[in-house]
Amino acid sequence: MFFGGDYNPEQWPEDVWLEDVELMRRARVNLTTVGVFSWSRLEPAEGVFDFGWLDRVLDLLHDNDIRVNLATPTASPPPWFTMAYPDAMPVRADGVRLAHGSRDTYCVNAPAYRAASRRIVTALAERYGAHPATAMWHVHNEYGTVCHCDHCATAFRAWLRDRHKSLDALNDRWTTAFWSQHYTSWEQILPPRAAQYRANPAQLLDYRRFFSDALLAHYREQRDLLRVHGDQPVTTNYVMAGWTPLDHWKWSAEVDLVAIDHYTDEPGDGGLAQVAFASDLARSWARGKPWLLMEQGVATMYTPETVVLEPGEHVRRSLEYVSRGAAGVLHFQWRASRGGAEQWHQGMVPHAGADSRVFREVVELGRALSALPPAPPAEAAEVAILWDDEAGWALRNPALPVTGLDFRASVEQAHRVLWQHDLAADFVHPSHDISRYRAVLMPSLYLISDEAAANLAAYVEGGGTLIASYFSGVVDPDTRVRLGGYPGALRDVLGARVEEFHPLTGPVTLSDGTTGDFWSEVVQLTGATATATYADGRPAVTRHQVGSGTAWYVSTRLDAPGYAKVLAQAGVMS
Repeated sequence: MFFGGDYNPEQWPEDVWLEDVELMRRARVNLTTVGVFSWSRLEPAEGVFDFGWLDRVLDLLHDNDIRVNLATPTASPPPWFTMAYPDAMPVRADGVRLAHGSRDTYCVNAPAYRAASRRIVTALAERYGAHPATAMWHVHNEYGTVCHCDHCATAFRAWLRDRHKSLDALNDRWTTAFWSQHYTSWEQILPPRAAQYRANPAQLLDYRRFFSDALLAHYREQRDLLRVHGDQPVTTNYVMAGWTPLDHWKWSAEVDLVAIDHYTDEPGDGGLAQVAFASDLARSWARGKPWLLMEQGVATMYTPETVVLEPGEHVRRSLEYVSRGAAGVLHFQWRASRGGAEQWHQGMVPHAGADSRVFREVVELGRALSALPPAPPAEAAEVAILWDDEAGWALRNPALPVTGLDFRASVEQAHRVLWQHDLAADFVHPSHDISRYRAVLMPSLYLISDEAAANLAAYVEGGGTLIASYFSGVVDPDTRVRLGGYPGALRDVLGARVEEFHPLTGPVTLSDGTTGDFWSEVVQLTGATATATYADGRPAVTRHQVGSGTAWYVSTRLDAPGYAKVLAQAGVMS
């Protein structure tokens, strides 16, 4: 069981390092992530390396039986790089080019940045690939920086050529006949930069797909360089937030170990529910392989969204990750920084020092983890929740019928209801084999392909139970509305047709006593029966028998008890 966190010795004089390893041994730390933001110290000038301090750190950790998750520092190029290659700095959609002074300031498509990344990674791999302390490699940090510069424009056009093959196909899929956007040459196509009004939703979606692939190409490039000089596992850390342009199913097929950074923003049981959600996502992305909690907060983080962790809460949350399959519990960071932009982010050794409650809890957690036997494989869940990053990206479209439609929030609510009733859940892509699950939940899956829709229909006909929520199946993978009434490709299996959307301004009570809010729809029954109606008699929740299975449709945002009631009616839980 891995236990430890990000260790940034370059922030401290060397006499503090000796205290660090003594405290790590006391806390039973056995893995530290080193070098995440060390590029300016490792390469103080272009092509000039200073590895002496890192040699001493790795030797010191190895001598104290502490292994290293050695990072490539490419998330934060040093100031000299910014000055030498200003065209490699990211450009926002509004045309503003950013400068150094924070982190994640780079364009992943800039040739100079890619060359500099290869140089530092190769140097690290050659020097430390065989070092006995190196247990695994941590590539980059929290991939997610998006750029709209000319380098990206060139790469985007190449990606579009590969995806769409011809301009005629692109014009059709992007519906460029609207607002005179028809393209007659590839050179006319730009990243979705700031414009007079709303951007083309198909262009926005393709750009997020493109950037997921561009970032993944940067990861693969580093991974392959590292593998030349060693056989340690190679990974990166997914930040569990909705803003990242990563297709996690695709990425998880490329990493040796799925690793997540997860920071809760609710106190008490709400935070535990968030832990369960993130853990189940990581376990599902890993597809049966181990996964790692790479970062979490060790105590209260004093930010604009401060959430106070009460005594003992950090230990409880950490053990919850482990109970859901984590192969280790790591933190940001080992020792709280005295200065810098995250100086109020608590560390395992906080500003108050090793005599503090926080460090005592760290020691308690280390003792508990060291006593645990190897975790058995997770029990097979009987219920699955559909997860598709592309569908979530599509719901970021600024031209939706109403603001507030949120795929992730809908998925979290469905998962939380299952968690509250002690039901395990897997996450699956709509195109995955779902035949073994007795129930599949589909919360607001706005975008769906024909192949995925056929997969869901076959699942129901074969005896499965599908529970679909409002605003599902509305558009195809190019964000084009499926004609003939919503929910498009799912109409037949649901036995219902939606004619209109009716956003709500307040809560409504359905005929079965449950409460909905935010959203409603005008539903026509085309084979289904209504199990709950709105006040005017319109169907609100429907049930449709298809083959030997059943498909349910929920046309409003039910509160948690209401959603639990539907799941009970569907036989998902008692």
